[in-house]
Amino acid sequence: MTETVLSSATKELVIGFDRPFVIIGERINPTGRKIMAEEMKNGDYSRVESDTLAQVAAGAHMLDVNAGIPLADEPRILAESIQLVQSLTDVPLSIDSSIIDALEAGLAVYQGKALVNSVTGEDESLDRVLPLIKKYGAAVVAISNDETGISEDIDERFKIAKKIVERAADYGIPACDVVVDPLVMPIGAINSAGREVLKLIHRLRTELKVNTTCGASNVSFGLPNRNGFNGAFISMAIQAGMTSAITNPLHAEVISASLGADVMMGKDPDCTRWIKQFREPPAEGAVVRGSGRRGRRNRG
Repeated sequence: MTETVLSSATKELVIGFDRPFVIIGERINPTGRKIMAEEMKNGDYSRVESDTLAQVAAGAHMLDVNAGIPLADEPRILAESIQLVQSLTDVPLSIDSSIIDALEAGLAVYQGKALVNSVTGEDESLDRVLPLIKKYGAAVVAISNDETGISEDIDERFKIAKKIVERAADYGIPACDVVVDPLVMPIGAINSAGREVLKLIHRLRTELKVNTTCGASNVSFGLPNRNGFNGAFISMAIQAGMTSAITNPLHAEVISASLGADVMMGKDPDCTRWIKQFREPPAEGAVVRGSGRRGRRNRG
């Protein structure tokens, strides 16, 4: 079975077919967050710090770090952000940028084996990103689009994913280090997008035998109760074979959906992770098993 091994300086994480679903926290991203973007541009990383701690506490297994700020020194900001995040947590990171110099700056300071987000099927992107992946021994997210854009035809998206996996192999990068993003489209705009992407996820797992990820919240764009919808999508995507997603762990619906799907798919033996997450603490004054004595009842 395909396993993508990632790490920080002290902690290893495996994305795999028979492994629990991996939640990659999406919050360290200034896109659409004007205050955060301005602060990061000026060297203030207080929101990066708070988002790091909150996402890990909520259950994120990895964190995506993005520093895409217009007219800013993205290589510097991304490198500084990565160093800060790695000083706060031991979870592995996804280094997220479309700027080659920023990716290299981030990889140069990263401690461990990172996931790079991302490479597309465009020849220019492949020729620039894949050598970096090989140089730094990283893994990479493969986006299923190319020069022609994002096709609604899942056969075309599958072909692009296959092309990226084959080109990665030419650079000595194994398929296990290519995590394919099948591209989740807004179902409110394209009614068949849900069914089609689930079919594609299944094909990527069974035919191409690669791990998968996605920006899960894209599916609910424009709809009410987005968190509930995202949770429903994640549980169905896990059943189809998806092994990770870039999403917001602060939403309880997302955590519940992923943990519940893991139980149903046999990836949480004895429901251990589910129970740990949701078991209520003993009521005050309740009998504590094994204590040899009864707790005092609250008479108030």
